[in-house]
Amino acid sequence: SVMMFKKGSFEIDTVIYPVAIKYNTLYTEAFWNSSEQSFAKYLFMMLTSWALVCDVWYLPPMRRLPGENAITFANRVKALIAKKGGLVDLQWDGMIKEKRAE
Repeated sequence: SVMMFKKGSFEIDTVIYPVAIKYNTLYTEAFWNSSEQSFAKYLFMMLTSWALVCDVWYLPPMRRLPGENAITFANRVKALIAKKGGLVDLQWDGMIKEKRAE
């Protein structure tokens, strides 16, 4: 899945070079769930796994369109990455696991 980007990188007038990376879980799980395992345990798992296999796609450079705000631009880049990698385009930032429900 592709989670929300922080908008800061998209606020300045510069070229963004998007890259889609999709990990293959055949040999190891690249995702680190920090609420369930320590970084040391994750690092040990990564360093002792047989291989970390992934597909990488370098996408065309993108620039903010006239009148487009940073959030819309970030979402446009995120959607392109998700589509190319065959990933789910999520509308949350991944910090949901760190917050308690109110």
